[in-house]
Amino acid sequence: MKLQKLPRTGIGFDAHRIEPGKPCMIACLSFPADDGCEGHSDGDLVAHALVDALLSASHLGDLGSFVGVDLPETKGISGTALLKAARAKLEQEGFTIGNVACQLVGQTPKMGPRRAEAEAAIEKILGCPVSISATTTDHMGFTGSGEGRAAVATALVY
Repeated sequence: MKLQKLPRTGIGFDAHRIEPGKPCMIACLSFPADDGCEGHSDGDLVAHALVDALLSASHLGDLGSFVGVDLPETKGISGTALLKAARAKLEQEGFTIGNVACQLVGQTPKMGPRRAEAEAAIEKILGCPVSISATTTDHMGFTGSGEGRAAVATALVY
């Protein structure tokens, strides 16, 4: 199927258990006071959800098909590296990123005080406007109990 050069939207989602003692990377920032997320990579679920949204919008697959989830060469890969690779892939395929947005769902870390910093970090990587928000689930479910975190993202590409 030939894709049209119209605006295209995509959605991405990721969820991880919290791993006590693992460094916390969220939205390409380190949160040293909080435990990180389990995973083959650095566990940056905001970056993962954003990559999935970008790949969805451009009809280029998802994170697993893009970099593999168990490949030795991607062990510990950073969210920053994944976002850079996704941008390069989209540009190689003729896409331009219009904007992205992501919402972190969890009790920790507190995103509000570092929201502008997170948006600026991702804007520098993707070269587009970025909106980061956060919410809790009022202590319901695995995100509310502090057992894990989730993120949902959208992307607009041309």
